[in-house]
Amino acid sequence: MTLTDNTADQKTQNPAYAFGARRFGAVNWLGLWTLYVKEVRRFLKVVFQTIIAPVISTLLFLIVFTQAFGGIRPDVNGVPFVEFLAPGLTMMAVLTNAFTNSGSSIMISKVQGSIVDVLMPPLSAAELAIAFIAGAATRGLLVGAVTAATCAGYMAVYGSPMHIESLWAILYYAVVAGIIFGAVGAIGGIWADKFDQMAAVTNFVITPLTFLSGTFYSVANLPEPFRTISHYNPVYYLIDGFRSGFTGVAEAPVGVSVAVTSGLAFAFAFACYLLLRSGYKIKD
Repeated sequence: MTLTDNTADQKTQNPAYAFGARRFGAVNWLGLWTLYVKEVRRFLKVVFQTIIAPVISTLLFLIVFTQAFGGIRPDVNGVPFVEFLAPGLTMMAVLTNAFTNSGSSIMISKVQGSIVDVLMPPLSAAELAIAFIAGAATRGLLVGAVTAATCAGYMAVYGSPMHIESLWAILYYAVVAGIIFGAVGAIGGIWADKFDQMAAVTNFVITPLTFLSGTFYSVANLPEPFRTISHYNPVYYLIDGFRSGFTGVAEAPVGVSVAVTSGLAFAFAFACYLLLRSGYKIKD
């Protein structure tokens, strides 16, 4: 028997070389990366719908509000109105697109019956949650970056260039917003049985939270009890913190804002993990 034959026999007898068997460590990095790439490629294939369309919608908001109110409305918290408005609209684009990406991905997979393609590979619930949330956050951050660049161009023409006062605040709040709403979208996609239910979450939860969070106005100028109520809106802390990275002015204390947003990111990501581990509405 040759040396090659001995090697072949050893490989055949070794369980690690058994047909179809593959050993992974504590984390299936290859599977995690593959699912993440699949989520990113899914929205990049329709870039005009997933990237360009939200940017155009945000730019229209900026143009309409600045043209309608910019000339007659005083500065907000000492900041020109267009500089106050642009970061809020950018953050709104980040979180809505993060929510849409993970929610639509899981919902479509359930409706088409292809969710089994995600559940059959050797991926743990934590790995599935990370891949879905990371893919959603990537879309949110990409839309946010393009939106910010577009708004900066418009602001330069408008005569009020965009400034960066705190890069860490911009990056932190953008990333944590992508994580929170990526997880919320995944939870919604797991829970919903049809697209009408996902639309209801968008129309009656996501949209009111974003529009009533200080995107278009300063919460500090609201009368009571609306000012206090606004502080229970988690999106308020995301928009206020993200805006402070550009303007240098924050209405909420930084410590409170970071604690609320990081706590929500962990809570929703963990809830998404628990739902995936239980197989709720995806393994029936």
